[in-house]
Amino acid sequence: MILIGQYDSPFVRRVGIALKLYELPFEHRPWSVFGDAEKIRPYNPLTRVPTLVLDDGLVLVESHGILDYLDGRVAAERRLFPVTEPARHWAVRTAGLAMGFAEKAVSLFYELKLHREVSQVWAERCRAQILATLSVLETERSQQGDGPAGRIGHADIALAVAWRFLMEAHPGIASPGDYPTLAREAARLEALPVFQAIAQPFIPPA
Repeated sequence: MILIGQYDSPFVRRVGIALKLYELPFEHRPWSVFGDAEKIRPYNPLTRVPTLVLDDGLVLVESHGILDYLDGRVAAERRLFPVTEPARHWAVRTAGLAMGFAEKAVSLFYELKLHREVSQVWAERCRAQILATLSVLETERSQQGDGPAGRIGHADIALAVAWRFLMEAHPGIASPGDYPTLAREAARLEALPVFQAIAQPFIPPA
């Protein structure tokens, strides 16, 4: 398999971490949607990342769909989303909220850095959506314990990679002191070898 995209993207990074945890071999091509668009387009007409090229040539183009495929490659007891309810829908919800605020952080970055005229209405809307989602996640995660034997899953990975992206792309938008559970969980995971291996500092698009 070939994973296309840079690891400063939380969406690419969550896939790379899952591949490592599942011990599925892959080649990484750290192409940028800005600087390497012509390389990505033949694989993905949306010119987005992550893009995962399977061994049979089929191309998957969205992180949640990619993870669904990867989950199907391993035994049920190894899957990073729970297979039984209610744990499964709670994990899917948490991952969705985390990736949702990451998407808003990307939109906010583009608005502030890539547009000649910034829409303050849109920028404030993105900020409000990010902070409201962080508040919900902080409350919910502070009421939950670790998974079985402290095992991490897709929801934990999503929270950690989204938090790091927000801290690097928008320093100061959210204080770790206001979200101590999220900050603590993210720091715990970032210290793990797999998170350190699948990582790079945020590189603003030129």
